[in-house]
Amino acid sequence: MKMLLVRKFRVLILMVFLVACTMHIMIDLLPRLERRGTEGRPGCSCPPPAASPPRAAPRWPSKHTLRILQDFSAEPGSNLSSQSREAAERAAAGGGGGGGGGGGGGAAAARPRRLIAPGAPRPPPPAAAAAAAAAPLAALFQHPLYRAALPPLADGDLLFNVNSDIRFNPRAAEQPEWQNEDNEEFLPTGETSIDSYPNWLKFHIGINRYELYSRHNPAIEALLQDLVSQKITSVAMKSGGTQLKLIMTFQNYGQALFKPMKQTREQETPPDFFYFSDYERHNAEIAAFHLDRILDFRRVPPVAGRLVNMTREIRDVTRDKKLWRTFFISPANNICFYGECSYYCSTEHALCGKPDQIEGSLAAFLPDLSLAKRKTWRNPWRRSYHKRKKAEWEVDPDYCEEVKQTPPYDSGTRILDIMDMTVFDFLMGNMDRHHYETFEKFGNETFIIHLDNGRGFGKYSHDELSILVPLNQCCRIRKSTYLRLQLLAKEEYKLSLLMKESLLKDKIAPILYQPHLEAMDRRLRIVLKAVSDCIEKDGYDNVVENDFNTDVNTVTTER
Repeated sequence: MKMLLVRKFRVLILMVFLVACTMHIMIDLLPRLERRGTEGRPGCSCPPPAASPPRAAPRWPSKHTLRILQDFSAEPGSNLSSQSREAAERAAAGGGGGGGGGGGGGAAAARPRRLIAPGAPRPPPPAAAAAAAAAPLAALFQHPLYRAALPPLADGDLLFNVNSDIRFNPRAAEQPEWQNEDNEEFLPTGETSIDSYPNWLKFHIGINRYELYSRHNPAIEALLQDLVSQKITSVAMKSGGTQLKLIMTFQNYGQALFKPMKQTREQETPPDFFYFSDYERHNAEIAAFHLDRILDFRRVPPVAGRLVNMTREIRDVTRDKKLWRTFFISPANNICFYGECSYYCSTEHALCGKPDQIEGSLAAFLPDLSLAKRKTWRNPWRRSYHKRKKAEWEVDPDYCEEVKQTPPYDSGTRILDIMDMTVFDFLMGNMDRHHYETFEKFGNETFIIHLDNGRGFGKYSHDELSILVPLNQCCRIRKSTYLRLQLLAKEEYKLSLLMKESLLKDKIAPILYQPHLEAMDRRLRIVLKAVSDCIEKDGYDNVVENDFNTDVNTVTTER
């Protein structure tokens, strides 16, 4: 009897083991079975896809293909749920619809030649007076303030000194450790000529000490088009951050950071929300890129809006099992997912399509950190990120004097860069600027990269004056910035009208609710009043730093 019980127990253990193995195999095969049965699936109201040539099952890329090219600071991270542009379109009164990562490379043994010379911007094509009146944005970019040339660029002022004769090898792009027989360095720069290089690579090569891209670099517009049209080949969740962000890889090896839509255009940040628990808005990322360009900073990587099919372009191409397992069908028969993150990643905060379409922002990646290291700096005017505590700058009116005695703010242009960033953030209403980054190669004499702008444009009915504290305490500003702000306050170059025109080019326009545009005009007047008060108190020469080498009409600036 005892032996019989022992045998039965062994048989039971064996059966449990076989069941566990069977379930494991079924879980692994489930994605393929779901893809095969999508058209006849009874529980989904998704329309069957149009007849198209059969495509190969998605190949799950190697770990090397999912290159994490950009650490968008050590920040709280992404966005929220639901789709709805209808109300925004009605409010926008006539609003209509209208980038990639990877590595840029090092120098080869042959004599390096500059691929793109961003230091000497090409003059924009002349426009007729009538056309200028109809398109104030084109007229703005023809103004002398927007045609200032950079100082001459030496090799040390370029992020990459490249040999344009080096040809692109796909194996080198997919596996950075791969080398050819002669141990030459391969740079993914197209196959035969400069024109065939991917636009994301042209963007990377154009980066220099003074700007992320030149004013009239045609690769930027082409890159914006790539962000909305390139086929997505793989998707993975970005690690870190408090909210969900996805890394999308394109067919041309470019990569971009995807922030999905979580709020409608007209929704404001709830008044009881702290700035550090606010949602990140995809449209704020898009609007920040356009605002940065209108201010002539050119320190935000290209960002474009895109309507993404959650089934074909996320679920079916991801190798991230943690992401894949969070997909489900809502009671309204919409495709939803929520991923994994610190905040707002649950079924209650799921991202749902209509039925499987969701819009979001795609921000082009900066060059791989292995090729162009970046340094992360703590913002001197960082907030406490605490419900009760205040930061030192909030209680010490002389805080700026202490900052100006601390490297790198005691010399060079870094303090002026902080003032530019302060103006930029105030116009957006962005309180979440805890860190910033610079390219390590250029040392302290370079610009600040304006990354992670998703918490801007949250409130149009409130102007957060504490964002302007650095400007009020330090009373310093570049002359070029001050003159452009004055120009944008004029009726013929009104900031809200310029932003509206620029944002209409985006594929998911309208981007901003009209009250947000009007709020920027109001905040611009507040900035100019703050500078005027500083000038009255300390004198023009002590407040306005002349960064023009000569007269402004000769358009040469020191950045």
